[in-house]
Amino acid sequence: MTKHTIAMIGGTGFIGGIIAAQLSREGYRLKLLTRARERAKRHIVLPTLELVEADVHDEAVLREHLKGAKAVINLTGILNESRAGDFNRVHAELPAKIVSACKSVGVSRLLHMSALKAASDAPSQYLRSKAAGERAVTDSADHLNVTVFRPSVVFGPGDDFFNRFAAITEMVPIALPLACAGARFSPVYVGDVANAFVKSLDDKSTYGQGYNLCGPNTFTLAEIVRYTMAQLGIQRSIIPLGASLSRLQAFFMERIPGKPFSTDNYRSMLVPSTCDGDDLVRLGIDATKVDAVVPTYLGKRNRLGNNSAFRTRAGRS
Repeated sequence: MTKHTIAMIGGTGFIGGIIAAQLSREGYRLKLLTRARERAKRHIVLPTLELVEADVHDEAVLREHLKGAKAVINLTGILNESRAGDFNRVHAELPAKIVSACKSVGVSRLLHMSALKAASDAPSQYLRSKAAGERAVTDSADHLNVTVFRPSVVFGPGDDFFNRFAAITEMVPIALPLACAGARFSPVYVGDVANAFVKSLDDKSTYGQGYNLCGPNTFTLAEIVRYTMAQLGIQRSIIPLGASLSRLQAFFMERIPGKPFSTDNYRSMLVPSTCDGDDLVRLGIDATKVDAVVPTYLGKRNRLGNNSAFRTRAGRS
């Protein structure tokens, strides 16, 4: 039996694709809004999904496409700005527009993706803007049933975390100068994040709640890079950089096309991406270990050889 309609915003990425697939399997109708339909065609195979090209930053457009939905899932997020103000536009202004549109058309349920350690006094603009967006949705409790999720770095096939360090270490011949080598993370599996969203959707006990999502293991960045290299079967020396050299590396790397590392990324990593409690357990989810998943896709890179990163980028993986 087909269930009610869920509108997804920012759902064409790594996490959104897993959530959409799970919701489709469970019979929900999905309306996935995207600014570039051509880049989201892989989602068309989901039988209950409608892919709509729309400018989600236009509140009139939002009202048009949220009409008739029973719930909205907002997953929009960027790690770096293309121009000044992008963090605020995507992380703070857009959630406020979504809240307003929901109120206008009678949507009563909103699931919102924030970020672990988002706070108004956080050291990075990324985390401060995420906190502003979270405030925009939680302040709407008078007319919206809101649930907020704050994940640590998310891993899984196709992630931009382990795969990024795999690509970097494959290209570095001898030694890797590593900024913020002591930064701490509790990586959470993308399937667990998707389960958190899906399990919460119709669960009234999650209304008004916020969930910090972490995996069961905590690593320093240096440990993550060493683990990645071990899965690839390669050896490189790691040169941990102090604060000054880490900032300098960020300064230069944010000027490279694609911004592999930025000053704002550096500032975000000053805050441990770890959880004090286990909120996945509150949702009835057993957190998945890195060892249970990461070797399955990094091992594939190893079997393909050290040029797999270039094959993947060329669409020949």
